[in-house]
Amino acid sequence: MNATAGTVVARPWLAHYPPGRPAEMSEPPYPTLVDLWRGAREKYGDRIVAESFGATLTYEKLGQAADKVAAWLQSQGFRKGERAAIMAPNVMAYPAVMLGILLAGGVVVNVNPLYTSRELESQLTDSTPRVLFVLENFGETVAAVREKLPLETIVLLAPGDLIGLKGHLVNFISRHVKKNVPEAPMAGAIAFSQVLAEARNLRPTPVSVSKDDLAVLQYTGGTTGKAKGAMLLHRNIIANIQQVQDWAGPDLPEGPLVMVAALPLYHIFAFTACFWFQVLQGGSSLLIVNPRDIAGFVKTLQKRRFHIFAGVNTLYNALADHPDIKKVDFSGVALCIAGGMAMQAAVARKWRDLTGKPVLEGYGLSETSPVLCVNRPDIEEFTGTVGYPVPSTEISIRNAQGEDVPQGETGEICARGPQLMAGYWDRPMATADAMTPDGFFRTGDVGMILPNGQIKIVDRLKDLIIVSGFNVYPNEVEDVLIEHPEVREVAVVGRASTASGEEVVAFVVARGAGLTEEVLRAFCRERLTGYKTPRSFIFRDELPKTNVGKVLRRSLKEML
Repeated sequence: MNATAGTVVARPWLAHYPPGRPAEMSEPPYPTLVDLWRGAREKYGDRIVAESFGATLTYEKLGQAADKVAAWLQSQGFRKGERAAIMAPNVMAYPAVMLGILLAGGVVVNVNPLYTSRELESQLTDSTPRVLFVLENFGETVAAVREKLPLETIVLLAPGDLIGLKGHLVNFISRHVKKNVPEAPMAGAIAFSQVLAEARNLRPTPVSVSKDDLAVLQYTGGTTGKAKGAMLLHRNIIANIQQVQDWAGPDLPEGPLVMVAALPLYHIFAFTACFWFQVLQGGSSLLIVNPRDIAGFVKTLQKRRFHIFAGVNTLYNALADHPDIKKVDFSGVALCIAGGMAMQAAVARKWRDLTGKPVLEGYGLSETSPVLCVNRPDIEEFTGTVGYPVPSTEISIRNAQGEDVPQGETGEICARGPQLMAGYWDRPMATADAMTPDGFFRTGDVGMILPNGQIKIVDRLKDLIIVSGFNVYPNEVEDVLIEHPEVREVAVVGRASTASGEEVVAFVVARGAGLTEEVLRAFCRERLTGYKTPRSFIFRDELPKTNVGKVLRRSLKEML
């Protein structure tokens, strides 16, 4: 699936690359994630690799913990190619467990800790891991379907694991003050501290891992049906790390860099960009366990100088709105990156005014490890595009018949490159349906290639609203509504209509109580043609979101 043979696609974006960026990615210094980790540990042993709750871990200390996880897994009979799942937010134990699984030759199965028991059962039944490492706060979700899960062992992580004496205080607060943890421990489960204790005198047996071995099963969000596991090989993720390095590396300052990892590491964007990209450079990840606690997040940012910030539109918006955000020192920030959902121009302007830094929007998917496109690091203002395909990446815009459309016209975005997955786990038909005959992945997103070679995302194909035969893209309507000073958040979906087939409906979170449907309709009519103006405005206190902060349009459509 990763072959680049076949149809030759024009790459007009290459003429607009920043100086020094190669058309084809550089040769990665390491063939696998295991080799990359071992090289970084040897080279940067005394540097900080991760920070959480004010505590730090060096590359060497994290490596020691990862070795214990690997050795313990092997002591349980865990073999190369078997799966182990992690169901946790950005606690310090996450990278240790993830690295331990890889060092043991295993496959990491990332699990969203906010899954319902039904969703958890579906994913684990599909991926069949032998072991599940789960944060104890989410034990009840697992316990509800424990007898249905194909698991030999469940390991309970705690928020304070691997952060020393401070960890005991963190765990006490979580268990007894905030009461985040069920009083009765899950039957048969063991604590992560017990895993580390049992492995105290064990050493992991080296496993030969190749670039063509499976590294991660990254499940899609299931926005178009049952979630599927994208099979990401070591070489897929290694290629994407190198592509990002080739693109952004020349514009980064010297020295160990701190990246704010507010997006959860179980999400592929954070997995690749917020952790592994930092490992390649010898930098550190500032792990934010609960980015929804905006007040606590801002306090953390006030205490730590950082250089790279990655987030989604809703997170940028919430932070920019917080009254204490002006107390944060942004003087060391080199890059602010957005992905995961469309960045709204009004939010980007607000962030630029606050920090002096533009937001570089990027684009990618779980199936592409994930980065396909990113804006130039030297932009001064938000572009409204996702920038240019990274080195060794081909983008083709195609119509319903699979034919390339002229530059400047919209169609489905199709992508090809070394970061493209090997296929969907145990779903050959779904894999075949996702691919074109010449080896391009059909993303399901609508976009175009602009005259200057930039890629512009219009919307998801599945979110397209057709009003009396006319196409309405929710992103366009949302971009207009968010410009209203009294609108905090907005999401637009389609609703069935006997008169026009579908009609536009806007869900709005207002800043105050005075905003009315009539005011918003008049605002839209000045800026949108009639069929794009929402027929209904539904006011809500909040919008349903994923744990990454992406608005769930599907849930809103179900409400209608």
